[in-house]
Amino acid sequence: MLVLVMKKNKHIQERQLLSWHLGVGVDETITNVTVDRLHLLKNKNNNSAFKLSMEQHNVSNTDVFSIDSTILAQNQTLRATSSKSRPSILPQASRALSEHIADNSDISMARHLAQKAETLQDLRQVLAIFDGCTLKKTATNLVFMDGNPEAEIMFIGEGPGAEEDRQGRPFVGASGKLLDKMLFSVGLDREKVLISNVVFWRPPGNRTPTSQELAICLPFVERIVQLVNPKILVALGGVATKILFAQGKSIGRIRGKWFPYTNLGLSSPIEATAMFHPAYLLRSPAQKCDTWKDWQVIKTKLEEF
Repeated sequence: MLVLVMKKNKHIQERQLLSWHLGVGVDETITNVTVDRLHLLKNKNNNSAFKLSMEQHNVSNTDVFSIDSTILAQNQTLRATSSKSRPSILPQASRALSEHIADNSDISMARHLAQKAETLQDLRQVLAIFDGCTLKKTATNLVFMDGNPEAEIMFIGEGPGAEEDRQGRPFVGASGKLLDKMLFSVGLDREKVLISNVVFWRPPGNRTPTSQELAICLPFVERIVQLVNPKILVALGGVATKILFAQGKSIGRIRGKWFPYTNLGLSSPIEATAMFHPAYLLRSPAQKCDTWKDWQVIKTKLEEF
């Protein structure tokens, strides 16, 4: 009888534990084997796995992807120059983050690889073998981009969700369906726009990407913008707005305003703005009125080109 009670209590505890995990956002199991993070830490600076991965993917000219002290120094100088050339309105936190980023080897590698990609296909191939972002270890698929590479308008959101992770395409879940409806309302569809995110792998439990994860993916995001060179760039949500435009203000205060976006690889600035993320609109439908106004402005600007 005692054994039965113990088993019953055990099952109750397991159910409580599952409920707790669901409450904090864990909605999928990733693996049934623990990750030896001490082993990963010891091998963090070992490039052999990276080189082996390139060989398996038949990437030519492997010396392009090698990282040495000279390249790291050049990338640090480049980042420092970039931070100095930005507008003076940037918050001190953004400047501090830029200085921290310049000393990180994973991010320096990301910058180097991104700039070596001559086409979007090259960039996708690089991301497929790049292991510098920890999100890749828990994600199912790389979620690169969707739409027309020659589009005049580009949308960049926060990161893939569960459905995006399964399909390997951005904005295909509930928020993606809402985005499609909003595009249709102004005469657009996925054949006329390009859609991506500021991180290319799903954060576990759909949590917000960390500063490190955002910083590692940023060079690839900036390279996408350089290669596409759209006439209009739209950040969807607060996370994308902060990392792309280095804005310290909330999305509620930034949305609807327009300003020039640039990075070191662009020949001229791009007209940029920010909007509420479709996922936020699903939770806060009252904000759809302001978002509708933002879409009307976007439509007018596209008609001017």
